[in-house]
Amino acid sequence: MNKNDFLILNDEVENALNLGKPIVALESTIITHGMPYPQNLEMAKSVEQVVRDNGAIPATIALIDGNMRAGLDGADLLYLAKEGHKAAKASRRDMAAILTTKKMAGTTVATTMQICAIAGIRIFATGGIGGVHKGASETFDISADLNELANTPVAVVCAGAKSILDIAKTLEVLETNGVPVIGYQSDVFPAFYLRNSGYRVDQRFDEPSEIANMLDIQWQLKMGGVLIANPIPKQDEMNKDEIETLIKNAIIAADKQGVSRKELTPFLLKSIFEMSEGKSLKANIALVKNNAKVAAKIAVAFASKS
Repeated sequence: MNKNDFLILNDEVENALNLGKPIVALESTIITHGMPYPQNLEMAKSVEQVVRDNGAIPATIALIDGNMRAGLDGADLLYLAKEGHKAAKASRRDMAAILTTKKMAGTTVATTMQICAIAGIRIFATGGIGGVHKGASETFDISADLNELANTPVAVVCAGAKSILDIAKTLEVLETNGVPVIGYQSDVFPAFYLRNSGYRVDQRFDEPSEIANMLDIQWQLKMGGVLIANPIPKQDEMNKDEIETLIKNAIIAADKQGVSRKELTPFLLKSIFEMSEGKSLKANIALVKNNAKVAAKIAVAFASKS
């Protein structure tokens, strides 16, 4: 465990780190900006329980009262969930400013990875990573998640990249930056609501122990992050034509309203939720739980190597 003046661990997470127990980090923009209240609170509690049920300790991460927090109690989760979009959305560039102003913020994939590295947490479960946005050749809108994966030694279990992104270009940037893209029991890279994006992963592993071995070697070699792609369960997958139409309409709405940069992803997800009459939220919750389950199994296998 690393020491940092701005890092606060709850007792359970601190004890787990000291004893080398398996831990799974969880990000908090999915709570503040990913879905409405009270579904966001129910999701956060249920995902933490999935981690526990599979043998690991959950460490939900957020910025609260001028501190990086790893491990939140029920009151903290309730506070985050009720604040919703009133809370800031903190990526790497925002970290120092938000700690200075002591605002509450949900942490993105990039910022959660950064805090994981400071705390000494190696495994992190999220919904989907950010990436290269459609039209990035004009806007240069590329998520900081990709650069963080290149440099920060944390394994991110996700359901691929969000369907609103240009997945081909996202995978190209990951390849350029030397980030291994691993398929868990899958040869193809998923697209959040869909199991198959049409693109292949770099390597496939079918057992958590195999991934744990790979991560151990990756970090013995002093290399950066690893992306573990875990497709949404088949029974929870959305219809391809339906979701593509929803995304197209959400992007048109964003363009008309001038929504861009870090406000774009929350806007698109909210629009898709509303247009799908909640079906996208059901799929989102299912894939996050599935990722938490797989991450916990990998964390248990990785901890057994210590």
